[in-house]
Amino acid sequence: MDASSFSSILGRSRASANSFLSQFEPLALFFAPLLALLIASLVQWFLSRVYEQGLKSLVLGFLMSLIKLIPSVRLRIESEKQKVVEKLQSGIKSKRDGWLIELPKAGLGKGVVEKLRVEKGNDVSWQGKCSGTVYIGGSETDGHFSLINEAYSMFAHTNPLHLDVFPSIVRFEGEVVAMTAALLGSNEKASGGQICGNMTSGGTESILLAVKSSRDYMRSKKGITKPEMIIPESAHSAYDKAAHYFKIKLWRVPVTKEFQADAKVMRQFINKNTILIVGSAPGFPHGIIDPIEELGALAKNFGICLHVDLCLGGFVLPFARKLGYPIPPFDFTVKGVTSISVDVHKYGLAPKGTSIVLYRNHDIRKHQFVAVSEWSGGLYVSPTIAGSRPGGLIAGAWAAMMALGQEGYLENTEAIMEVSKTIQKGIKEIPELHIIGRPDMTVVAFGSNVLDIFEVNDMMSSKGWHLNALQKPNSIHICVTLQHVPVHEDFLKDLRESVKTVKENPGPISGGLAPIYGAAGKIPDRGLVQDLLVAFMDGSC
Repeated sequence: MDASSFSSILGRSRASANSFLSQFEPLALFFAPLLALLIASLVQWFLSRVYEQGLKSLVLGFLMSLIKLIPSVRLRIESEKQKVVEKLQSGIKSKRDGWLIELPKAGLGKGVVEKLRVEKGNDVSWQGKCSGTVYIGGSETDGHFSLINEAYSMFAHTNPLHLDVFPSIVRFEGEVVAMTAALLGSNEKASGGQICGNMTSGGTESILLAVKSSRDYMRSKKGITKPEMIIPESAHSAYDKAAHYFKIKLWRVPVTKEFQADAKVMRQFINKNTILIVGSAPGFPHGIIDPIEELGALAKNFGICLHVDLCLGGFVLPFARKLGYPIPPFDFTVKGVTSISVDVHKYGLAPKGTSIVLYRNHDIRKHQFVAVSEWSGGLYVSPTIAGSRPGGLIAGAWAAMMALGQEGYLENTEAIMEVSKTIQKGIKEIPELHIIGRPDMTVVAFGSNVLDIFEVNDMMSSKGWHLNALQKPNSIHICVTLQHVPVHEDFLKDLRESVKTVKENPGPISGGLAPIYGAAGKIPDRGLVQDLLVAFMDGSC
């Protein structure tokens, strides 16, 4: 086709289009594309919300929003919400009545120590009766407790930010990180030989840093500016925090019938914006190890990051494996694992707020750091979220690991694993109860098809036990520690009695929280549940 023919066709097409459009008002022609664009945007918004929330949740949320527009209904909801919050806070407000609201005119001097003793005496008697919480065995006044308290007090004034002043603390942190990395495969060829990391204030900070580093690493590697991460329903709530803080789209996906992360389901959610998938070893709710090898293969095939939450298992699973327990692969020897979080203040028996975040290599870890050179205070860089950090905690963690050594951790692991197995056996012998999944470690979750498990929990609370209430499915769990070794038979005895009482006299006990826990799991408007939790926290601190 020559130029003149093409020009002729173009002219006829133009004339035809103008003839057709001449029957419309110019104003209509101006607004029609804008209206079409608006409709297309609304359709895109609706479809994206359906994709993110599901049609049922989206419609339900819309209906609830409409209902709340009715003044009388809104007031009734607020009134009922306040009742629930007050129930959750039962006793807290009355205890706040005597709290100080300003500095005393005259200081107490050394007399403050006696005041501390009095206040400490008002705390709950937690010895042997708390799920998790305190992992060290024995009394607070001797043994391992005394050792880490002394180590902490010796370095309470130090701060690793001043590495030129306190090189001892810098060395302690480096050695704690290296010793932990060695437990998790750093000396194995499969790890790549570059495992590195830092100490943090706890599992949540370790997870936050791992997510932040993964986000920035994937941005530098793939140019991802709208990051998304995929986690199983059983993953810790710290990932929700990370998604909120770092503006990452979070997908929580269903687990398998065995309550493990489902690699096949997670694969369906991977797209061009995916930066990270997550597995736990074990998961906090049910004590079950996710299929880390499958997740590692998934991460490697798609060129994305995989974080393994070893906050609970980091100082148990390596030793359980040495003792012959059937522990599946979970550490840096698994290809595809890019970061791991480990709490030293749990089964590492270090003082509270000590955790570690580890990375496969320095290319990933360097995205954890924030360096500042533009302010007037000089050059500044710190490794974690906090600037100043308590050197006493670092020294306490180092002292705990050095004092116990491999033999000490092996002995402790054998004790708590055996008690965990005994508790599982005892629960299986109670006909009204069943264990959730197949626990791999020291967390044992159990529920019931014939009783309200939260009423059982309230009965156990009345006997002094502090267990964890769970949902999806409704259940409770005990996280076995050294504190439970001498009292696990008492736990089973009280559990049998509690089940018997609830079976014979079903219904909430006075002051119990079973109705609230049960209702929270059934409320279709999950936004309302979030509002309740925020209101509770806002009035509690």
